Amino acid sequence: MTKYSKGELEEALEALNSILGKCEKAILKLKENSAQHTLMTRRVKALRIALALIERELQVISR
Repeated sequence: MTKYSKGELEEALEALNSILGKCEKAILKLKENSAQHTLMTRRVKALRIALALIERELQVISR
């Protein structure tokens, strides 16, 4: 696995949080059960997973 610095992880966390917020706003405008809604729902889930993994890695680095 590639090693990332604490600064790089914090930058990624900030960027992904921004994208997540935009996706959460956009999903409200999409028709439920449409392909776009399904895709956005999956993107939001993937972003939340990525954020959790980055946060976990930051905790390991901080120890």
